[in-house]
Amino acid sequence: MNTEISNTNPLLCDPETGLCEIPGNDAKDTTIIMTQSKEKQVRVVYFTDPICSSCWGIEPQLRKLKLEYGEDIDMEYRMGGLLPDWSYNSGGINKPDDVAHHWDEMSVYYDMPIDGDIWLEDPLHSSYPPSIAFKAAQLQDEAKAILFLREVREMVFLKRRNIAKWEYIASAAMNVGLNVEQLKTDMEGKAKTWFEEDLKLAREFGVRGFPTMFFMDSSGNKEMVYGSRPYAFYETAILKIQPAVVKREYKKDWETLFTRYSSLTAREFAELSGTPRNESEKLLNELTKNGKLEKLTTKNGALWRRKSTSS
Repeated sequence: MNTEISNTNPLLCDPETGLCEIPGNDAKDTTIIMTQSKEKQVRVVYFTDPICSSCWGIEPQLRKLKLEYGEDIDMEYRMGGLLPDWSYNSGGINKPDDVAHHWDEMSVYYDMPIDGDIWLEDPLHSSYPPSIAFKAAQLQDEAKAILFLREVREMVFLKRRNIAKWEYIASAAMNVGLNVEQLKTDMEGKAKTWFEEDLKLAREFGVRGFPTMFFMDSSGNKEMVYGSRPYAFYETAILKIQPAVVKREYKKDWETLFTRYSSLTAREFAELSGTPRNESEKLLNELTKNGKLEKLTTKNGALWRRKSTSS
């Protein structure tokens, strides 16, 4: 048996590399030509996928990066096509059932709530539908598209929703204020072309898995961060490209953080607030008890939202 092939499965994420790897793309030194934002000093091209557990695992680092360096970085989200279908038969994952235990393990490793039971109850046949839906969302509004991506990730990782189904895609779109009918129209047309362009770009860049981020400036300098890494790796990549970039201070109290991000896990709150992880969960639970937050509990962790004050 070819061990290299047998160990490569799009849903078998390696905690050592922090990567959900896809077969067929060989890494290469590619000259990257991108249109540089006139306003931002650093362009970040982020290859990801809605069902990539390692991408969910870096949400704390990514959110902190936006708070500290968001004024100087232009982040471009590209979909990578993690699971086209179930024709892969490798790495010990041959069918959806095999993913369930692996996701539960990744939840512990990343300290982010992931409920693998989705693969036992209502497994996805592909990650392409939510990926194309994200591209359709981008056609409407980039900021809402990013909120949409977060929404579908919470659906699949915490709520065990099959986000390849239109009913959940539509629900997520409605929740973030997108035009649902327009989204459906674009998913059947222009968004498919955009998604195919993302897949092509991933191949050109030699992307082998997710998350992968390329940090670039207008002079052609570039740094790559491959897989899930501690926050310092992403910060260092920015500073190597633009040493003069200044880290922005931000308010770290719970009210400000929940105003900036509508939902946070304990791991995210710890990263953003600088509060030790065990103290973060205690604080969030106390705020829940006092009626300030709402808590969604899963078998592998929880998510908190600011409680609605509507009368």
